Amino acid sequence: MGGDDVRLRAVVALAQGMAAAHAPRESWRAAADGARRALGGNFAALSVWERQLGRLRVLANTGERAPGEEEFPESETYPVHQFPEITEFLHERWVGGGEPNAWVETADGPAAGSAEYCHQRVAALRRRGRGCCVVAPIVLHGRAWGELYVARSAGAPVFGRADADFATVLASVVAAGIAQTERLEEARRLAFTDALTGLANRRAVDTRLEEAIECHRAQGVVVSLVVCDLNGLKRVNDTRGHAVGDRLLERFGSVLSLCGAMLPGTLAARLGGDEFCLVAVGPAADEVVRVGEELCRRAGELELGEGVACGIASTGDPLGPVRSARRLFRLADAAQYRAKAVRATKPVVAGREGPDDPVVRLADAPPPAAAERRRFRGRR
Repeated sequence: MGGDDVRLRAVVALAQGMAAAHAPRESWRAAADGARRALGGNFAALSVWERQLGRLRVLANTGERAPGEEEFPESETYPVHQFPEITEFLHERWVGGGEPNAWVETADGPAAGSAEYCHQRVAALRRRGRGCCVVAPIVLHGRAWGELYVARSAGAPVFGRADADFATVLASVVAAGIAQTERLEEARRLAFTDALTGLANRRAVDTRLEEAIECHRAQGVVVSLVVCDLNGLKRVNDTRGHAVGDRLLERFGSVLSLCGAMLPGTLAARLGGDEFCLVAVGPAADEVVRVGEELCRRAGELELGEGVACGIASTGDPLGPVRSARRLFRLADAAQYRAKAVRATKPVVAGREGPDDPVVRLADAPPPAAAERRRFRGRR
């Protein structure tokens, strides 16, 4: 009974560790490390089976890592054909109604009733100074998702059949935790994504810009904001229908995403309606302006619509102190408003018309009366 209590507590600890994770990596680490502790191993790994690439990709390594093993490896992958037990499990035993049971292997060869496998895992155990391992398939949504791997060092007691059975239980707990993580990630993705274009939404922009301005204030990082108003959308909606208008929004969203990719780490977003933006953190103001010009050119070549009115504000230009995301937004908004008013085919850039720059004056003027057509966003 004492042993059962210990294992029950280990299962609970594993489930709680995964539930407390706030990001996929934290969840992967909690899964691997929780299983390692539960099984008394000195090393554990969580891997995912990438069907389309026919490979097993390691997501997390925990415990005593061998030279070359990283906690979150970027490129540790293994072709599935190197692991015949996976093929046997996927295409024979499991399809035939078998359960996703774990198995044990040792550096000396097969153990605990496994089939006659002496392959990459055995070689890896020997190479890394490990004596045995237990491998548990992870099944998610009725499909083989990946595997949980726990090893002990050479000279430690070899895993037995009871350990393999317990690893099977742990793998099912890990599967439930991964499913929860995926649901949370999907909810977060939807919360920060525009449904029509697939770009980021206003909530994502506000979050990113607040963080960026903090970096600017603390470290002087250049933060730039490009705000675009898609011209002619109302005419398209009125004359050709909203389905065609949506197509215009999607096409411009693709153009915006392409141009944003020219500036590493830039966020491309739809603010709502016909308004879009780019948030660039790091690139010089002149680089952002060049991308803005390319954006205007490509938008003007779209079959639908009438191009864009584009305004840019960057802390790399003479704008005075930019201590809040709200001020940068007001500056970019004012630049975009001026671009629309003069029907500019290129971006209007705040702060580039001398000390009495009209865009800066407009942005920093007292809030306009309610009767005026233009009202700036009241972002924090």
